[in-house]
Amino acid sequence: MAKYRVNKTDDQPLHPAEPDRHWRQLRRGDRVSVRLAPGFETGGLVDAVTADHSVVWVDLDGGRGRTLLHCGDGVEIWPHDS
Repeated sequence: MAKYRVNKTDDQPLHPAEPDRHWRQLRRGDRVSVRLAPGFETGGLVDAVTADHSVVWVDLDGGRGRTLLHCGDGVEIWPHDS
């Protein structure tokens, strides 16, 4: 453990993360598009959503596995057009 702190992050106030409006419409089994980083976009199926819709589990297409997405992570997720 570091003896000296460079940033006093524990003194900073926490800001609640609010999911975008379309996150609140996501349900288990929905097909979605996910942009994890610039240039990396993939599809998947919603596996689980928390009650406040701030966290979504998505099974990514192409065998990329299951990933947890938080609304404060800067990840874009939106439902596929039907």
